[in-house]
Amino acid sequence: MFVVSNERFETRVPIRIWLENEGQMEESCLTQAVHLAKLPFVYRWVSLMPDTHTGKGMPIGGVIATRNVIIPNAVGSDIGCGMIFVPMGVRLEEIQGITTGNGSLIQLLVGDILRNIPVGINRYKTPQASKVLDAAKEQLNLYEENRELLPLIEDGYYQTGTLGGGNHFIELQVDEEGFLGLMIHSGSRHMGKAICDYFHKKARELNEKWYSEVPDEYRLAFFPADTEEGKQYIAWMNLALDYAYENRQSMMERVMELVKKQIEKHAGVSVTFGETINCHHNYAALEHHYGRNVWVHRKGATRARAGEIAVIPGAMGSYSYVVEGLGNQESFCSSSHGAGRAYSRKGAMEAFSTEQVILDLRARDVILGKQKKNDVAEECRFAYKDIDQVMEQQKDLVKPLKKLRTVGVVKG
Repeated sequence: MFVVSNERFETRVPIRIWLENEGQMEESCLTQAVHLAKLPFVYRWVSLMPDTHTGKGMPIGGVIATRNVIIPNAVGSDIGCGMIFVPMGVRLEEIQGITTGNGSLIQLLVGDILRNIPVGINRYKTPQASKVLDAAKEQLNLYEENRELLPLIEDGYYQTGTLGGGNHFIELQVDEEGFLGLMIHSGSRHMGKAICDYFHKKARELNEKWYSEVPDEYRLAFFPADTEEGKQYIAWMNLALDYAYENRQSMMERVMELVKKQIEKHAGVSVTFGETINCHHNYAALEHHYGRNVWVHRKGATRARAGEIAVIPGAMGSYSYVVEGLGNQESFCSSSHGAGRAYSRKGAMEAFSTEQVILDLRARDVILGKQKKNDVAEECRFAYKDIDQVMEQQKDLVKPLKKLRTVGVVKG
């Protein structure tokens, strides 16, 4: 970790970066961090995790604490995006080499998941069960001031238990002891983006009216947390967080059901599951740090309190980790949320061919489930930083408990 001092860029607070040097990050990412460090309400310092890269307004892999202020773009557009992992009591060797009418058993599992879980822009044709949305309808008074957003609640019933696209995935993985596990990366689907866009626009309008000293080009328009608008954003953000959590849980339950059925049918072994880990990495929360209550914004960062168990994924065909937080206060008890992009999606498409990625996955014995493969390079492992290097750079933030390798992956 190195520190960029206040004096260098005339910022209010320093920037703590969990990298060896500036050469390991984009110049535009540092520029965004400098903007954050100049904000009048940022508390103590800006923290950048080792997977940091340029985002909208605030770097992804960024963590800030603010005094009575909430910033929609410091949470991001996929509110509540995060991870869920369930270990299995089945070894990879117990299902390898088994053939079915649809190829190997692993191919069957990947295909079955792809057929039964809507991915990309797809959704269910009928409403799905959602306790979160049911509760929202019973408490419409919390949301009715923002009438333009109310259709998101009814629309959400059709997206509960769906994966989405981009870097979201469902993976069958194996740990170093040979046991299988299931991991899903997904968020609040369309709901989160709509909420972010709506409130960022409203914050920009209010900031202009207030003659805010935060330049509009920073894309960091804010609300005082105790204003009506701030309270409205927090209510909608928390709804998206609960919805994202439930979305992952709903998907995982469906995947567990599919996997259990097919493995027991074709391999003849009893399938058991361990304890579920479900955690966010795009959100803001009121927390106590250095003697005061502050709004900690984690944009592409995972909470890592002392003893807290979390999930940090790598790239498709690479490795992922289950970790235990070390409670490092300098990162506001946070860690990376993944490996972090080394190439933009467009850059990855230009640098790596579809054939190159498919051959690499095949060489690593990874079964890919994807409806259209022409954009597969966007999410290939070459487009991301080395997850093992990222883990080394944050060894003062988390302790690895379990290392997992991709066996099969479903992408949007």
